Amino acid sequence: MIFRQLFDRKSSTFTYLLAERSGGEALLIDPVQENTEQYVRLIEQLDLKLVLAVDSHIHADHVTALGALRERTDCASAMGAMTKAECVSVWFNEGDKLCVDKLQLDVLYTPGHTSDSYSFRLADRVFTGDTLLIRGTGRTDFQNGDAAAQYDSLFGKLLKLPDATLVYPAHDYNGMSVSTIGEEKRHNPRLQIADKQAYIELMNGLVLEDPQLMDVAVPGNRRCGLKAAA
Repeated sequence: MIFRQLFDRKSSTFTYLLAERSGGEALLIDPVQENTEQYVRLIEQLDLKLVLAVDSHIHADHVTALGALRERTDCASAMGAMTKAECVSVWFNEGDKLCVDKLQLDVLYTPGHTSDSYSFRLADRVFTGDTLLIRGTGRTDFQNGDAAAQYDSLFGKLLKLPDATLVYPAHDYNGMSVSTIGEEKRHNPRLQIADKQAYIELMNGLVLEDPQLMDVAVPGNRRCGLKAAA
């Protein structure tokens, strides 16, 4: 398998490139618009054909590259069925699979950070979007966020995966690039709570500033990063 983890310093966003083999199909998870040229160049260098660009949810801290990649490479753009984005060409649901050649990622619906948050699982790893971060969890105070729903996504789905499962989130703010489910169970402070109500109170008690690009990124990402028609 070909696997690359790419990092956008401005928004602290991880983008993931996956393919089964050199010369084959590839997909990108959570690409950033400003890095489109980097993605296209890397895909060419690795002798891959980009067929799918995926967002785990509508991001509020950067503009997505879904639209730009579709224009540059003719790939499909994909988001979950709950999304309010109207520009994607493929919608997926819980239980579906994202496929490039024989590589298959299982789709998990993991709302809470937003109502359209999804995660993607391979046998040995899971891409958790903003639902589960390394030593943290995604905020739940905008875009139909819901602390109770996030608790269910975490404790009812993601934390039930095998402890050795590698955790690759959509963001990191502390210089950590990968964790495991077992590691997060033991050391993630947001997960050391007694029950669902305690988690709700914890998340609802956070006082956080809005992302700097929120007013630009959210409407822009509903258009897959493409400019509005004149």
